[in-house]
Amino acid sequence: MTDDQTGPLDGVTVLDASRVLAGPFCGMQLGDLGADVIKVERPDVGDQTRGWTPPSFGEGAGSYYASINRNKRSITINMATEAGRETFRDLAAEADVVLENFRVGKAAEWGIDYESLRAENPGLVFCSITGYGQTGPLAERPAYDLMMQAEAGMMSITGEEGRPPVRVGVAVADLAAGMYATQSILAALFRREFADEGGERIDISLFDSLLAWLSYMATDAFASGEAPERMGSRHPNIAPYQAFETADGYVVVACASEAIWYRLCEALDRPDLVDDPRFESNEKRVKNREALEAILTDTFTDSTVDEVVDLLRENDVPVGRIRNVLEAFDDPQVDARGMLQEVSHPTAGEVQLPGSPMQFREYAATARRHPPLLGEHTDEVLAELGYSEERIAALQEDGVL
Repeated sequence: MTDDQTGPLDGVTVLDASRVLAGPFCGMQLGDLGADVIKVERPDVGDQTRGWTPPSFGEGAGSYYASINRNKRSITINMATEAGRETFRDLAAEADVVLENFRVGKAAEWGIDYESLRAENPGLVFCSITGYGQTGPLAERPAYDLMMQAEAGMMSITGEEGRPPVRVGVAVADLAAGMYATQSILAALFRREFADEGGERIDISLFDSLLAWLSYMATDAFASGEAPERMGSRHPNIAPYQAFETADGYVVVACASEAIWYRLCEALDRPDLVDDPRFESNEKRVKNREALEAILTDTFTDSTVDEVVDLLRENDVPVGRIRNVLEAFDDPQVDARGMLQEVSHPTAGEVQLPGSPMQFREYAATARRHPPLLGEHTDEVLAELGYSEERIAALQEDGVL
C-alpha cells in the first residue's frame, strides 16, 4: 500500500443530505475511498447527532458524530427555503451522487427528487435510505434501528435462552443499510462508466437490509418451518461453537469441522469424547449440545483464560478471549492493519477513530479529513461552484446558509 491520499473514487463528488447513521455511514465509506463528500446540514443545528453527547473529544467533536463523518466537508443550507433548495439543485447539477434520507415524498415536495435533478444531470446516481423503502404499505412509517431489530426478527434471536430479547450492541440495521447503499452506489457508478448508461435511482431500506442479514437464520426457519429462538453465543448448526466460562473470564471456541473437534478432544486429553456416541458427528453434537456444553464448561472453569487460549492455540483449535472494546483496539494486529486512525481536529486536537477495513495495494483508506465543524466549508464549496462572495454573504444574511 502506498501513501496515496486520493483513493479510487478521486474525482467523484457526493452530495450527502443524510443525517444520523445509515446515510452518513455510507457517505463516510465513499469519502474513505477518495470521493469529495459534501455534507449538507441545517444551519445552527446541523446533523442531530452533533448533540448526542456525552461523550465527546472536546468542543465541536461529539464522539457519535465523529464516528461516521470523517473525510467530508460540511456546508449549511436551510432546505425549508426556496433559495436553499435552489442552492442544493445547483450543487446536485455538478455532483455524481446524491445521498438522502428524508421521509418518503419530501424530496419530491421540495423539487430535489431524482426525476427533478436528473433533468439537469442525467448521469446522477440518486440514493435514498429510509426505514421501509419508497414502496409498500409501511413506506411512510418512521423508523429507528431499535424498531427494525424488533420487527425484522433480529431481537428474537439475540440474547440468552429464557431471557428477554435484546438488541445487538450497535445499530446493525443502520449500518447494514449504509453498507448496501455504498455497494449500490458503486455498482451504479461502475455501470454508468463502463456501460455508457445514465444515472440510477437507488432505494435502500433498513428493514430490507436487516432481513437480508438474517441470512442462514432465515433459511433455517424456511427449511424447518420453525422460528429460531435465542441461543446466546451458541450456533444453531455447529457444536461446540460458543462462549465458555473459565476461572477468570470467558473464551469462545469454534469447532467448525470434524478435524477441529478431534484436535479439541486431544488438547483436553479427552479421547473418550471422540468415541462417545452422543458426539460422534456434528449433527449429534448439535442434538446433544447441552450435555457437551456441561462437560466442556466443567473442564474450562478449572483454567484461566490465558491457559485455555494457550492450550487450544497450541493444538490449532480456533479460540479467542472475549475482550471489551478498548482491549480489542489494544492489539498489535490493529496497528498492523491501520484500524485505529488519528486525525487532527481544529478544536479537539487529536481524535481517534476506527479505521477503514477496505485495504488496497495502491490506496490507503485513511482519515484524511477531520469530522467537520458545522458549516466549516460552506464558503469554500459554494465558491468552487461559482458563487461570488457577495452572493454567499446575501444568502447568509437571508438565513439560507
